[in-house]
Amino acid sequence: MNALLTKLETWAEHGALRALDVALAGFIKDQAHHACEAVLLATALLSERNGHGHVCLDLHAVLEQPELQLMQDEDRLINTSASDINVAEQLQSLVKSWTVQSWVARLLASDAVAEAHTDSHHHARPLVLAGDKHKPLLYLRRYWTYEQQIQQGIQQRLATHNALPLLETRQLLDELFADSMHYPDWQKIACALAVRANFAIITGGPGTGKTTTVVRLLALLQGLQLQADQAPLVIRLAAPTGKAAARLSESLAGSVAKVNLPDSLVKARETIPTEVTTLHRLLGSQPNTRHFRHHAGNPLPADLVIVDEASMVDVEMLAKLLDALSPRTRLILLGDKDQLASVEAGSVLGDFCQTAAQGHYTPDTYQWLNATTGQTPPEDMLSEQGSALAQATSMLHHSYRFNAYPGIGELATLVNSGHATSAELAAVINRYQRTGSSISASANLALIKLEKADYRNSAKSKKDVLAPLKTLVTTGYRGYLTTLIEKRPTNSEREAMDAWALDIFNAYQQFQLLTSVRRGPWGVDALNQMTLTALQQVDKFKELLAGTQLWYSGRPVLVTRNDYSLKLMNGDIGICLAWPSASNTKKILRVAFPDGEGGIRWVLPSRLQGVETVFAMTVHKSQGSEFAHTALVLPAVDNPVLTKELLYTGITRSSQAFTLVYSDEDVLNNALRKKVERVSGLQPQ
Repeated sequence: MNALLTKLETWAEHGALRALDVALAGFIKDQAHHACEAVLLATALLSERNGHGHVCLDLHAVLEQPELQLMQDEDRLINTSASDINVAEQLQSLVKSWTVQSWVARLLASDAVAEAHTDSHHHARPLVLAGDKHKPLLYLRRYWTYEQQIQQGIQQRLATHNALPLLETRQLLDELFADSMHYPDWQKIACALAVRANFAIITGGPGTGKTTTVVRLLALLQGLQLQADQAPLVIRLAAPTGKAAARLSESLAGSVAKVNLPDSLVKARETIPTEVTTLHRLLGSQPNTRHFRHHAGNPLPADLVIVDEASMVDVEMLAKLLDALSPRTRLILLGDKDQLASVEAGSVLGDFCQTAAQGHYTPDTYQWLNATTGQTPPEDMLSEQGSALAQATSMLHHSYRFNAYPGIGELATLVNSGHATSAELAAVINRYQRTGSSISASANLALIKLEKADYRNSAKSKKDVLAPLKTLVTTGYRGYLTTLIEKRPTNSEREAMDAWALDIFNAYQQFQLLTSVRRGPWGVDALNQMTLTALQQVDKFKELLAGTQLWYSGRPVLVTRNDYSLKLMNGDIGICLAWPSASNTKKILRVAFPDGEGGIRWVLPSRLQGVETVFAMTVHKSQGSEFAHTALVLPAVDNPVLTKELLYTGITRSSQAFTLVYSDEDVLNNALRKKVERVSGLQPQ
């Protein structure tokens, strides 16, 4: 066993495992009485898989494809050398004589492992073996517990069918969707499905009307309450991040104000909330712990909870949310099932929406929809064996966002298919090819292929390779920097400074550079530095961006953790600006942030602890944001994070124009074919 731990440490040194993974295996060895090599290897692999977003370890997959289980981190992928060991080959050699049955037997012989169906007798064991003989799954206990909480919480809600007055429901839905131009109207169907059970999912791509649907759903629910002479529902709205919460608040406020409600629902408008908070704040996070103020013993006072951007919700957070809700509290998840999964372990929305596009609605559901909406889904969505979850899941199919710029929608659809090639991608982009900086409905896509570079070559070689990218970023960011210089107020009055900052933010929203990785020559840090250097070489911006200080006028920053004292949320973007002093002899730096209500919040740089420069940001960080033009840079070598979901998410951050930057055809093709596949035990119920 010591030999195996030494091997695991070597793998960690070569970037295939984390120190944490090796330490956990060492802990099991020290604490368990029967921990053979099979147990220690499984523990290290399980921990490593958790770090890559998997909830559990599929033992069968390890033996079938050991070469796919351990991958080196981003730096190792770039800085490989001939002397490196082949970790995949070593793992393959280690397990080549193992069978699933023998591995399972050795795991169950250890007092570190509990079997799922007898778990009540071994609740202190740190590992849990679940699944079946064809697909045995090994869990860390806490992830096993999270999945059980989720399954039970959702099953309980799906089993509860709300008794609704059919005639009143039909009348209100017809009035809410009187201006409908589509058949079937998926927004109307989504509302009808969501009011029936105590759990529902509404999924759809960007611009499909999820927010509009929610406003009408809330009007329907509150209208039914008022018609029955009952108190309005207590409704809480939440999102995973502060940025997503702020965007939903703004969107809801606009939708509630302008939605055309019938006379019978005018009073309901006043009962529709528009304040959205983060999930952590909703549940009452406790500093430095995994615990929340609200839990099964102190449930959240709410009749209905709606969570937006649910694709970003990990398995732990959903379990904590369900634990904090009374069994009578309704829960509705909103999100795009095709976006990137959560940063932490799990792909909850993706797991639950596996058949959302196909419907799988039962005859009873068709009958309900016909009675309440006068509409039914297409016949090919009918299924006698549809799951209970399918009856509470709806997918919005029509996107309104890209009507003016169809190229983005067409490109996103192609990428989302999962079987596109780089040639097909290029063909779509060529049809909507943009030249120069002008953007129009028929010319809003661009493809930049950089020459391949040997990273051990001279800096001059890199400079030549990056020239097209530098041109892209200087053109993209020219607008906000020009606004900063040319519209600077002549005085320091607050109103003038706020108006200036708002103009700068409007200009900044016109372009954003995205990347898939944090480290290496195509990572956030390198691209931020490249962009700053390129902008400093533009005569107009030399003086503005000169110097080597961390803070400078024009620096865009991204908040990386919530700061409730400053009312700043993870994902918020600010811009550092020079505020004239009273004597006007020196400039005082302040960071401007939109306050979500059309104004500006000014913060001293010294008060900002969790921020980073954001000329470039990862696609993960961009979720919940939208920019007129985004440019996505792919690394020159393959990476596990490069998937069709990442490409799709990057493309759909754009509202008007999109540019793809890449240097290797194989890397692009692999990303187009690769799908995020996270191992879990969650199944449609």
